[in-house]
Amino acid sequence: MRRLCHAKIVATLGPASSSREVIQALFDAGTDVFRFNFSHGSHDDHRERLNIVRDIEARSGRPIAVLADLQGPKLRLGTMAEGPFVVEEGSTIRLDLDPTPGNQDRVPLPHPEIFAALSPGVHLLVDDGKVRLEVEQAEAQSTTARVLTGGRISERKGVSVVGAVLPVSPLTEKDRRDLTFALELGVDWVALSFVQRPEDMEELRELVGGKAWIMAKLEKPSAIDRLEEIVDRSDAVMVARGDLGVEMQPEQVPTIQRRVLRAGRNAGKPVIVATQMLESMIEAPTPTRAEASDVATAVYEGADAVMLSAESAAGRYPLEAVRMMDRIIAEVERDPYYRTATDAAHPEPAATISDAICFGMRSAAALLPVAAIVTHTTSGSTALRAARERPAAPILSLTPDMSIARRLALVWGVHAVRINETARVSEIVEYACATAAREGLAKPGEIIVIAAGLPTGLAGTTNLLRIERIPNERAKA
Repeated sequence: MRRLCHAKIVATLGPASSSREVIQALFDAGTDVFRFNFSHGSHDDHRERLNIVRDIEARSGRPIAVLADLQGPKLRLGTMAEGPFVVEEGSTIRLDLDPTPGNQDRVPLPHPEIFAALSPGVHLLVDDGKVRLEVEQAEAQSTTARVLTGGRISERKGVSVVGAVLPVSPLTEKDRRDLTFALELGVDWVALSFVQRPEDMEELRELVGGKAWIMAKLEKPSAIDRLEEIVDRSDAVMVARGDLGVEMQPEQVPTIQRRVLRAGRNAGKPVIVATQMLESMIEAPTPTRAEASDVATAVYEGADAVMLSAESAAGRYPLEAVRMMDRIIAEVERDPYYRTATDAAHPEPAATISDAICFGMRSAAALLPVAAIVTHTTSGSTALRAARERPAAPILSLTPDMSIARRLALVWGVHAVRINETARVSEIVEYACATAAREGLAKPGEIIVIAAGLPTGLAGTTNLLRIERIPNERAKA
């Protein structure tokens, strides 16, 4: 099965999409990556869904990526003695570590890590920013804050801290248990929530130990402040726009989205644009025109993938949402301006052998009627660098490692196929021609461009560029 679109679709599985019939339909409609949200569902739920995905993969012959999304820390208010109450703009309120139920004068906030980071001017956002507080006085176990935006305060509502980096790991004990379980299942990607600094990704990479590729969810302003460093330490990033929109002004989010997409493209790292993309399709069979435009904008700006959250996990129309996203992507990629904008945003190649090879590959594809770009890769790096070039021709990635083929399902334009181990250039060329023909990417007599690394089996050794014409006898074979 071959996808015709370059940008990929990530669909979250949940109560509305747990059956084999629905998951199969989502895959057939265009889903390339299934997201398992560990904020919801039991381990048994996730295991059952993964078994279904792997069975569909085996039957279709197309690698499917599975993304495990860890929950991250949840910072919440304590309990209230007499239920919810309203705070007025301009008033002050005290928050402290005292576990005694709160009232209109004081609110329990049972998180010492928050008080350790507070200073005057830091903002506290309650219930997704419905109530906004500014710290006036900060002590070790309490703080006094002025109400900037009044509203209703009720127990156990979430709290976000803006203007400070919390001295806390993004990995809770629950996350560590979930991570162990996810790696045992054999997931392909692990996404880390609550990333504040580059060191957070180093902690995750050490725990993952190479069993999956890692992704930073960008949802904190402090992460945006150190964006390039976080991208450098990640294998991919996700623009979690819903959470960003809580902790930053809404008008800032589109600019941040474009900045993240540029950083990912420059580094050759995949970028997912996520949250609230087709939000109205949770309840309606069609999106708003603004939502369709939002998805299209992400594709125009070069996103590797666009993601459905509640739309596919808990909505009434999960299949329609995937089909709509697929139609939007296809429409954008048919627009001549899409190709013009993609070429205009081409990053400068680095002074490396692999980038020189991929730059030559792109130049050859621009000069010749190339039917397909073929990368032979052990680690996935050749395919990633080829995708960074955003060639007009599809990218056929040949790899002997099924786990790499699955991970590459997230990457823009890549059609990954698992092949047998190869050691000689002649074998690489033979596999490339035969597979391109078999997968419907090239016909006899058409030209393909092959990029590979020699000796085979070593990561990051892209050093071979070959231009071949598919002969009739190989195509027939």
